[in-house]
Amino acid sequence: MAEQGGTANRGVVQRMLSVVGVHSLASSLWGYVDTTIRWCWIPNWLPSWCPTSTNQLQIAEDSMLRCVNSAFTKQFIPISSGNLLWTLTFCSEGVKDKTPMVLLHGFGGGVGLWAQNLDALSQRRPVFALDLLGFGQSTRPLFYTEAQGAEDQFVESIEQWRTKMGLESMILLGHNLGGYVAVSYSIRYPGRVKHIILVEPWGFPERPDTVEPDRPIPVWIKALGAIFRPFNPLAGLRLVGPLGPTLVQTLRPDFKKKFSSMFSDNTVSQYIYHLNVQTPSGETAFKNMTGPCGWAKRPMLHRMDRLHPDIPIAIIYGSRSSIDSNSGSAIKDMRPHSHVEIITICGAGHYVYADQAEDFNNRVLQACDKVD
Repeated sequence: MAEQGGTANRGVVQRMLSVVGVHSLASSLWGYVDTTIRWCWIPNWLPSWCPTSTNQLQIAEDSMLRCVNSAFTKQFIPISSGNLLWTLTFCSEGVKDKTPMVLLHGFGGGVGLWAQNLDALSQRRPVFALDLLGFGQSTRPLFYTEAQGAEDQFVESIEQWRTKMGLESMILLGHNLGGYVAVSYSIRYPGRVKHIILVEPWGFPERPDTVEPDRPIPVWIKALGAIFRPFNPLAGLRLVGPLGPTLVQTLRPDFKKKFSSMFSDNTVSQYIYHLNVQTPSGETAFKNMTGPCGWAKRPMLHRMDRLHPDIPIAIIYGSRSSIDSNSGSAIKDMRPHSHVEIITICGAGHYVYADQAEDFNNRVLQACDKVD
């Protein structure tokens, strides 16, 4: 019986370690954990450390979308390897013949974060919002550990989704990581993309080679970086367990303000919490695509010359964002014979589509009017 209990306890601890996305550390740490657990037996009837589930995520998303007035459908779209992409479809009779717009959220996001944009954007054309592979309610598979392999999985999942949806071509709008994936997809499948709209895109510039001599990185910051490098970006949120929802509300009160026209409660923070404490998958892929300090291992600026010159690009930045907008200027310089429009929205930060939703919606609609 004692041996069976030890085996069960070992499984509990290994599951806890996998929750933070450090599978490689599980075996090496077990010797220490096994000794410790003999003094602190963990009964297997204890509830999950993180107060979440896929059902709670679905409820949180429904709450985010309850203020959307337009009719829409939601469904899982099957792609390869048994994976499913969670998809919202807005397609009224009057716009069904227009080129559809596909919304790709950023790191740690999901379809619910477009709540302030869906009504406006779907008035002139079909709109599809999907949870990227490994995020939200979509399947959370294992990704390749190398950057290119993980990137390819994102790209191919979108192409398989497009095929299943029967879309001939589309406008791709991507925020943060979604912008990176949108350009990578467009390089590989140029005939399927009519327009790219990048919103505060991640992963375009390369990491600076040198540190400013008058602003060296302190040794303690380098040490912390080395310690936390094996962990997934959101491991800490899962490690605090039941304190997680309160932590999100405390550290990111700005999200409540961004959606204050829709919600007066903690709807947004609850949704963000449940999005990001599920099994890490897309999060792990993102970590594998990044180097120190969050720089992309495969900077997209290095490949912009491979993007077909006939594909127009609009790049949207928030005036108060910490994201460097120099990448937008670099893209414009690299594509002198292509349409590249840089748009700055006053008063908006990184989540420009939520900070100044009405202005953002209008600028996106104007950019898309050039398509059809």
